Amino acid sequence: MKIQNAFRLGLIGGLGVLLALAIGGAVQSLAPILTYVGAALFLALGIDPAVSFLQRRALPRWLSIVIVLLVIVGVFVGLIFAVVPVISDQVSTLIAQAPDIGASFQKNGAVREWFAENVPWLDLDQVYGQAQDWIRKNTDSITNGVIGTATSIATGAFGVLIVLILTLYFVSSLSSIKRGLYQLVPASKRERFTDIAEQISAAVGRYVVGQVALGLCNGILTFLFLNILGIPLGQIQYSALLAFIAFLFSLLPLVGTVTGSVVITLLVWLFNGWPAVLVVAIYYLIYMQVEAYFLSPNIMNRAVKIPGVLVVIAALAGGTLLGILGALVAIPTAAAILLIVREVVVPRQNAL
Repeated sequence: MKIQNAFRLGLIGGLGVLLALAIGGAVQSLAPILTYVGAALFLALGIDPAVSFLQRRALPRWLSIVIVLLVIVGVFVGLIFAVVPVISDQVSTLIAQAPDIGASFQKNGAVREWFAENVPWLDLDQVYGQAQDWIRKNTDSITNGVIGTATSIATGAFGVLIVLILTLYFVSSLSSIKRGLYQLVPASKRERFTDIAEQISAAVGRYVVGQVALGLCNGILTFLFLNILGIPLGQIQYSALLAFIAFLFSLLPLVGTVTGSVVITLLVWLFNGWPAVLVVAIYYLIYMQVEAYFLSPNIMNRAVKIPGVLVVIAALAGGTLLGILGALVAIPTAAAILLIVREVVVPRQNAL
């Protein structure tokens, strides 16, 4: 009898392990979809405060959603139209220079002269031969890399489209989703759960609005500074593109502004050279101090109200686990956990 019980226990345990593995595999397979849903829900919660603001001005919800989405789409379309001419100009320049580059390599005169002056210890013919051999040996890898890159770009574009569609649905039906979720909670605890959930939702919305405000602040100040800087130093090329880069990087918590500042400084060095790069570098050193000690604390303390050390830990942990999306949602997630601890755990411990 004991052996039979042990057999049953082992059988049930083995089936449980297999079921857990199956569930884990299913979750892993659905990871992209879950990421899309999480990103769309996060964006919907960020858009909802603007929709609610318009609703309080006696506008119907559907009209408020349309107005907010049109404003968001209009801003991004404007930013894209500021970037596309830069890319088009660079590609046109490269295409125009391609015949000259090809002729130079065919004649080999300028190339050989440059090699003779700068790297006389290298044999140009040997370098050409080794480069051709490497290309022939790695043709399959290069082709697969190009195909993989194109596939990744297409997948990313498809993912963005899916997130936008899901965001539209979530924003339009966010109230009904909340009501359905609240009905699953026992009636005796529903009021308390609803209050905490609404506070978490408001915190996420405030965080998204605050992060976008930081990005807009960085982008607008960058655009104004580069155009003002262009008066004494000559035209700063691609100021709109650089401002767009500043805006995008500032959406990432903690490291976004630093990374964007380094990228923009290098691009200014590439496009404009000295002394513009020095002035831009000094400007960003000053701006990062202003953002770190004045802008970010004031905006984020009003948005999520969590200690600075937890902001750093949450952003690092979220970025490590889920990449960019994890870094974005980590801070409001930490704020939600702190809210639950303060509203649920602490009162329960005090009552013991």
